[in-house]
Parts: sequence; structure tokens; C-alpha cells
Amino acid sequence: MKNSFYLVLFVSIVLFSSCKNETKEPISASEKAAEIEEASSKIEPSYAQIGLDMAFSTKAQLGKNLMGTMKEKGTNEALQFCNIKAIPLTDSMATVHRARIKRVSDKTRNSNNKANETELKSIESFKNVLVNGEEIKPILETKNDSVYFYYPIVTNGMCLKCHGSKETIDPDVLASLNKLYPTDAATGYTENEVRGIWSIQFKAK
Repeated sequence: MKNSFYLVLFVSIVLFSSCKNETKEPISASEKAAEIEEASSKIEPSYAQIGLDMAFSTKAQLGKNLMGTMKEKGTNEALQFCNIKAIPLTDSMATVHRARIKRVSDKTRNSNNKANETELKSIESFKNVLVNGEEIKPILETKNDSVYFYYPIVTNGMCLKCHGSKETIDPDVLASLNKLYPTDAATGYTENEVRGIWSIQFKAK
């Protein structure tokens, strides 16, 4: 009799446990979002995203310093800043990212920013994309163990203070340009034109 009682009790416990396991509490929207975020954080970023992060963080550093100088001391002093500190600051960000980061153009102000043949092709490609109103996407090439990333630098109203037509650039700024860059070819732009590109090389994973 006792054995029968314990057998019935054991079966009841098993059945109860099974029912309990099958009935799960519904997951809230916030819990689901947290699960998705956790899963996404484990996904390796794409090479395009890695390149964009490097380009935009370097742009932010340059922009912060340039705008600060322009606001405090004017456009002419900002031009002096670009002449002396733009490349070293870009190089320092390259060190942070363990990459080679350059800003290059087909119409150079500083000869150190002259685009090579591959970069010139990317510049032309981005010009066509902009003219046709297409979506701007990075150009990526993988060679051996390196990724080569290219992304356009597009002019806005602020750029034209130093890169607009010679008729609209402030005479004092134009005089400084002629003094600092005797072979300057980086004027004559209007808004929403490809001024140059970010050319970044980093190690493939």
C-alpha cells in the first residue's frame, strides 16, 4: 500500500514539474530588446563600419580643433592651424586606430595630400555618385592582410571660407593662402562637391 502511495506521489510530482516547465512567463519588450542588444554586441563590425568609425572619429578631432580656432581667432588663424597641425593630428589618430589614415585630393593644397592612381579612381567614382544623387557607400578593397577603405569628403558652407571661389574668399585669407601654399589648387568649390577622400588602410581580421 505504501509503495503504491509513493508511486502515485512520484508520478504527480513529475507531471506537475512538466506542466510548470512548459508554461513560461512572457518576455517583455524591454527584455527582448536587451537580448537583441546583447546578441548584436557579439557580432564583429564590418570592415565598412570599422573604416567609417576611423574616418568620423578623425574628422571629429580635426573639426573640433579647427572650429575652436576659427571661433576664437578667426578664419585666418584656422588656416594656420591646418597648415601646421592637420597632418600631425591625423597621424596621431592613425596611431590610436593602428591604421594608416590620410586625407587626399585630386586638387591639392598641400602636396603631401596628393591622391595616387587608385585614390583618384575612387574620387571620380564618388563624384559620379554625388552627381547622380545615389547613396554614398564606402569603397573597400582587401589585399593580402590589409583592408583599403575610401570615403568622400564633401564640401559644406564652412569649407568655402577657404575652398570657395577666389572672388568670395576673404582677401586676408586669400593672401595667407598665397603665402602658405604658392601652388594651391584647392579653391573654386561650391557646396556638396567632392573635395577629396578619406584613404584608410588597416589590418584585416
